[in-house]
Amino acid sequence: MDTAIVPSTFLLTLLLSVGLFFFIRASTKDRTEKAQLVSEQDEASLMTQLKEYFRSRSYRVTSVDQEKNQVTFEGFVRPSWFLAIFLTVLAAVGFACLSLVLAQLSSSQSPFLLSLVLLSPLSGIFYWQKAGRIEKVSLTMDSIQNEQHSSSIITVIAHRDELAELQRVLQLKMVD
Repeated sequence: MDTAIVPSTFLLTLLLSVGLFFFIRASTKDRTEKAQLVSEQDEASLMTQLKEYFRSRSYRVTSVDQEKNQVTFEGFVRPSWFLAIFLTVLAAVGFACLSLVLAQLSSSQSPFLLSLVLLSPLSGIFYWQKAGRIEKVSLTMDSIQNEQHSSSIITVIAHRDELAELQRVLQLKMVD
């Protein structure tokens, strides 16, 4: 075999391993965003819908600030079994590739190199411990009186997936 093939394969596998490491680490990253949503409903009926929506998603009201017209919800976000298993499988494939390249590089058929695959459940454990956390959602509501009708603007600070689901379920539009 050509002498340049094995070192270059090792370098590429090492780079892929670094990418896999950062992918696993990013799976637990906080993705809180702020969005302004507009609704054609009045403030009272919209707030009732919002409270019901968050109650159905296992959030509870933790604080209400009447002066700022702000409500804060809190709920536990469970980690995903699918993602934990998926990350473990990805890590197993990555460790298997790395151990095979190391075996070719060292010209050794040692079974200890293949035992690197046994480290792959650590990625699932890492995800499971970091992904399960308490999420907070903060809502601030303002009314806008127009000549034809009134509308409500909601400023929401929440996880981006929660924002997308809230917008979809309550049919809210983003403020331009």
